[in-house]
Amino acid sequence: MNNLLTVIIRINLSLTLLSLPYFLSAGDSKKETVTLEVLATAYNSVPEQTDDTPFEAAWGDILDPKVKSIAVSSDLLDMGLTKNTRVEIEGLPGEYLVLDKMNKRWEKKIDIYMGTDIQQAKKWGIKKVTIRWVATP
Repeated sequence: MNNLLTVIIRINLSLTLLSLPYFLSAGDSKKETVTLEVLATAYNSVPEQTDDTPFEAAWGDILDPKVKSIAVSSDLLDMGLTKNTRVEIEGLPGEYLVLDKMNKRWEKKIDIYMGTDIQQAKKWGIKKVTIRWVATP
């Protein structure tokens, strides 16, 4: 009888542990996705567009042209689009990380990082796009 009880307890414990990831991820589904239309431009790591440390972002991160990243206007920071937030940009594949911030004079604006490819940034130009991110509490 003792062995049967031990087996039942182990099975019960195993089932509980197996369902734990489901319950933990179920809380994630309740997080709000924020959607917003913004003006999007592009920028490069060149002194003419930044300063004498063109690969250094405003928070001190070193930008890597292989990493999809954006700079955001300060009003978007106030809306929860903070450092390291993952962002989807309408019309572009994948996710972009918020790794830089823009001058306070800009509002509802993102700047898409395009490494040192100035022609690609010029080709992008200025567009209104919809962005999405998951709000953090």
